[in-house]
Amino acid sequence: MALKATIFKAELQIADMDRNYYHDHALTLARHPSETDERMMVRLLAFALHAGEGLSFGQGLSTDDEPDLWQKDLTGAIECWIDVGLPDEKLVRKACGRARQVFVYCYGGRGADIWWNQNNSKLERLENLGIMNLPLSTTQALAGLAQRNMQLQCTIQDGQIWFSDKNNTVQVDLTQLKTLAR
Repeated sequence: MALKATIFKAELQIADMDRNYYHDHALTLARHPSETDERMMVRLLAFALHAGEGLSFGQGLSTDDEPDLWQKDLTGAIECWIDVGLPDEKLVRKACGRARQVFVYCYGGRGADIWWNQNNSKLERLENLGIMNLPLSTTQALAGLAQRNMQLQCTIQDGQIWFSDKNNTVQVDLTQLKTLAR
């Protein structure tokens, strides 16, 4: 018998002073049986960093054709493609051909460093690609916020990011490995 996804509910308040975006989101996240709390919370962080009209979660781990998050315009063209983890370099290049902007949020400590060292020469020429790395301590702290029903706040100001619930606050450290050229 196949295992079913675990459903998480998140009420996420975003105050992004850098983009002048202030909004509350009621989100339902389906966590695949093979997905960790850490990965799910990185997906939620990516949502907060790119939140806007039309941004939605993709099918996730169950399909290679879809990103973890994406935003389409009214014609169905993909405006923004967001992947979490250490995606195959070929899939990233394919995404760059399909979307106006592509973002990868990698994490995993040494594994993320090895992934970047193996792929940076192939990915650095893709102008519509941005890659960020999250340190292991940050993603583990984010995983500590995961609950089946979450009430979270994300505050972004002057490039600083804080993610918190009623008891804990995590300062999110992002390292920009590759900047979007256009």
